[in-house]
Amino acid sequence: MFLKSQLSWNVEIPPESVDSEGLMLQKAILLRLLADFATKKASRDLGYFLAVTTLDHIGEGVVRQHSGEFLFPVDFSCITFKIIVGEILSGTVHKILKHGVFVRCGPAEKIYISHHKMTDYNYVPGENPIFRNEKSGKEIHNGSAVKFLVLDEKYDEAEKDFRAVVSLEGDFLGPI
Repeated sequence: MFLKSQLSWNVEIPPESVDSEGLMLQKAILLRLLADFATKKASRDLGYFLAVTTLDHIGEGVVRQHSGEFLFPVDFSCITFKIIVGEILSGTVHKILKHGVFVRCGPAEKIYISHHKMTDYNYVPGENPIFRNEKSGKEIHNGSAVKFLVLDEKYDEAEKDFRAVVSLEGDFLGPI
């Protein structure tokens, strides 16, 4: 699910980025905010950080005693992507294993569908393995688009990444 969020972060700017005009300062703050935004990647509560949409307010800067850098409080709006249990999403299969498949959905790449949650699909080994449904003739292969139900999700703090276990069991789920 895509979410619009309001955040407040502190942005550190080196002294050489500050000038009397102010325009270079705003540019330096924005560039540093975008770099920090990309580095943080994700958070447990908000999901993956995708894009800064507006820079709402830049507060009064203070000089940090130990480094000499300026610290500015910044309020901004952004778009995030969070996987929510019970949600129906679609993604693209990027890895097929004997016991299931991995799917990409937006920035999330560790979405797993166990063969136990793909009823009526059988593993077909080979150079390009697939899962095939004999009744409907549908196949799941690398590059297949699939619609799935999120059963559970977990945030990995060390990697700043989400993992999810999903299912194809249900009406209108499976290859698209």
